[in-house]
Amino acid sequence: MYRSHILICGGTGCTSSGSARILQTFQDELTRYGLNEEVKIVKTGCFGLCAKGPVVIVYPEGAFYAHVRAEDVKEIVEEHLLKGRIVRHLLYEETAQEDNIKSLDQTDFYKKQKRIALRNCGVINPEDINEYIAYDGYQALGKVLTEMTPDDVIDVLKRSGLRGRGGAGFPTGLKWSFAKASEADQKYVCCNADEGDPGAFMDRSVLEGDPHAVIEAMAIAGYAIGATQGYIYVRAEYPIAVKRLTIAIGQARELGLLGKDILGSGFDFDLDVRLGAGAFVCGEETALMTSIEGHRGEPRPRPPFPAVKGLFGKPSILNNVETYANIPQIILKGSEWFASMGTEKSKGTKVFALGGKINNTGLVEVPMGTTLREIIEEIGGGIPNGKKFKAAQTGGPSGGCIPASLIDTEIDYDNLLAIGSMMGSGGLIVMDEDNCMVDIAKFFLEFTVDESCGKCTPCRVGTKRLYEMLDKITKGEGTLEDLDKMEQLCLYIKDNALCGLGQTAPNPVLSTLRYFRKEYEAHVIDKRCPAKVCKQLVHYVVVPNKCRGCTLCTRHCPVGAISGEVKKPHSIDLEKCIKCGACIDQCKFNAIVKE
Repeated sequence: MYRSHILICGGTGCTSSGSARILQTFQDELTRYGLNEEVKIVKTGCFGLCAKGPVVIVYPEGAFYAHVRAEDVKEIVEEHLLKGRIVRHLLYEETAQEDNIKSLDQTDFYKKQKRIALRNCGVINPEDINEYIAYDGYQALGKVLTEMTPDDVIDVLKRSGLRGRGGAGFPTGLKWSFAKASEADQKYVCCNADEGDPGAFMDRSVLEGDPHAVIEAMAIAGYAIGATQGYIYVRAEYPIAVKRLTIAIGQARELGLLGKDILGSGFDFDLDVRLGAGAFVCGEETALMTSIEGHRGEPRPRPPFPAVKGLFGKPSILNNVETYANIPQIILKGSEWFASMGTEKSKGTKVFALGGKINNTGLVEVPMGTTLREIIEEIGGGIPNGKKFKAAQTGGPSGGCIPASLIDTEIDYDNLLAIGSMMGSGGLIVMDEDNCMVDIAKFFLEFTVDESCGKCTPCRVGTKRLYEMLDKITKGEGTLEDLDKMEQLCLYIKDNALCGLGQTAPNPVLSTLRYFRKEYEAHVIDKRCPAKVCKQLVHYVVVPNKCRGCTLCTRHCPVGAISGEVKKPHSIDLEKCIKCGACIDQCKFNAIVKE
């Protein structure tokens, strides 16, 4: 029996910041003080609050140590674990109180969250199946195989209101019922873990922190539709997720939770992992299945839908990681429990990867219907450096930009569609007053152009033409006529592209035209970028009464565009200036500005 547990984040974010070295240092220090039999180290998945990583939590006190360095470990071991004195200067500042520490569920970041898909992330060792089992793991599978028929399982999902968390929000139970109704000698269960949206890392974190939840759910899905084989399609750029998923599948097989005659029920089901090469289009279900088959990842026309003719031409279902992660809890706690959360048409919770211009970057899971304001100002801790919130991009390249005027929008599938955005897989990128919305639209279009598979003309050619028009506008070469042409082209692409990638590609353009048209007009009419982002529309100038003539800017200008005498105001030759920003970075007197 251990008296203390040290939980160390082993997710990608903290690992990249040195958490592996921290873990090794803890092991060395515990050995040095002979504490190995009293204190257990647990390498977990992501705790969610990535902005404070690397994170170490010591229980039973619940001391949340933030930005931990290997050099801090000795002090934590000596003070906290040996002498029982919490190292207060290393605590996450919001948990540090005068005479005690605040529990995590009372902090602004965590108190409005409801963790279902993320319930075990940061809690268990994802590489130890026994820890998952200790937290009710595989009980749902046992219940399904011993107490429920396939129709019972599908009925529970239908009544729960669970909708696909991968983007489109299709009812999960309905999708499964279609596949069950299809007659075939073989059926398949697929998991989309290809997560390609810029700024999205929800599915990666679930696989890194709780892979067995997905495995258990896929086995349940196999039972429900009559499938004996499943495939998890995960991008190769997720090495930690792939490693832990592979370990988890092996452990489940060893315990008879995958394979033949699971739990003596006569039900057979097994899983394999397939690695993707990072093609965004393979997030589309038919392209993903084509890739699993060993072909170039391109979407197929629908109908027939995968529930009738999917992987290898057999009836198949595809859900993403987050969707599956909800299912064991729905089976155990009931459809009414899940349906009691969220809004009328969007039940349960949603995981968001909160990034961009926000203080508390990280993973959050909130009930559907939580407002954008609550996520940004309360959970996210607001915008850094006193800047003003300008917009939020939901749904990645497929979504739209939500302006500050709509910050009180309740986030669910239907509300986001109504304002020109979409849920997507759950990326939420926050922008402040320093972001140019034309440049943002151009960024996402450039991504879409690069990721288009090229199979259909509306996407292959249409998105390229859209990008070219945006590029013209950011260079000050656009016209008002271009704005109308862009809008018409957007609508054409939406109506005619073959798959979801092309159909949603115009959303960033349409939403920014809708809510930030004046910004477009400033680029076109005034040849000015209000946010001072678009290089061709910005000039660097010296403010004479602030310049001290220190010559730092002159010495660091790569093209010799700055001249002036020592201790006298300098000047910038606009013809030579390449607008690299080196002079602004070096000036200690804020004497160089962008106009």
